[in-house]
Amino acid sequence: MSTLTNPQNELKYQKKKKKKRNAWNFKRNWPLHVLVMPAIILAFVFNYLPLAGIVMAFQEYKPWHGFTGSEWVGLDQFKKIFEFSEGRQVIWNTLVISSFKIVFQLIIPIMFALLLNEVRVMAFKRSIQTLVYLPHFLSWVILGGILLDLLSVDGGLVNQFLNYFGINSIFFLGDGDWFRVTVIASDVWKDFGFSAIIFLAALSGINPALYEAAVVDGANRFQQVLFITLPALLPITIVVATLALGNILNAGFDQIFNLYNPLVYDKGDIIDTYVYRQGLLGGNFSYATAVGLFKSVIAFMLIVLGYRLAYKYANYRIF
Repeated sequence: MSTLTNPQNELKYQKKKKKKRNAWNFKRNWPLHVLVMPAIILAFVFNYLPLAGIVMAFQEYKPWHGFTGSEWVGLDQFKKIFEFSEGRQVIWNTLVISSFKIVFQLIIPIMFALLLNEVRVMAFKRSIQTLVYLPHFLSWVILGGILLDLLSVDGGLVNQFLNYFGINSIFFLGDGDWFRVTVIASDVWKDFGFSAIIFLAALSGINPALYEAAVVDGANRFQQVLFITLPALLPITIVVATLALGNILNAGFDQIFNLYNPLVYDKGDIIDTYVYRQGLLGGNFSYATAVGLFKSVIAFMLIVLGYRLAYKYANYRIF
């Protein structure tokens, strides 16, 4: 038996060959490695190095004592999340707002994609696409200022329109229930056009022969959508819906932060804004860190679950 046919020698040979190949690849592509190094360093400094601060969640952290001198309290900070009524309320607010956002960000883009797919005048179709995509590229700082002016009780364009028809002015950003409606509706309006891209791409991949066969069988446009288009969209819809589970605790910090005020804390305060107020404004660093860590752990579990479900029901996987 030759040395190469021996399993152990074969394994050593493959490892040595792989090592040489990796060394050759690095020598050949070292400029690319140097090019990516700044991004790696920035990610390490701003994303991984701050993870050391997680220890505050298990302490009664005092800045003047530091990490080593602060009292260790174990899981006490996490217990406060459910002991405090406001802690339970922000979790509920986050779930309500993010759940409605996920549902409508799934339904509205699909409906828009189906309607846009029926347009045959390409110039009109492209114009509509451009108009609905634009809000996605505007920050909530800009849109927040616009909404504050439009929805103002005193002279806001929306309330002037309502008053014209004899309807009393609505305090959209000062009433908790209306604030939730405003947040959900404005978020859907901002992103539904951009979210529809993936469904438009799926529609373009449907075999035209299916529609031709349906026409021969006497199917009208509604029946074609019902029995051909919607089933073809089902796999990508399942993927989008399951992956959205990972964001159910992300109700949109940028949006809420630019729109909310103390009048709507009971209905509009979410986990991220609560952490901001408790930690940076209130100086309660340990409690804020515990709330943020609690959210991150649950979100990580939901992301894993979402990818599992996407792979199981839609055969979708990244790696």
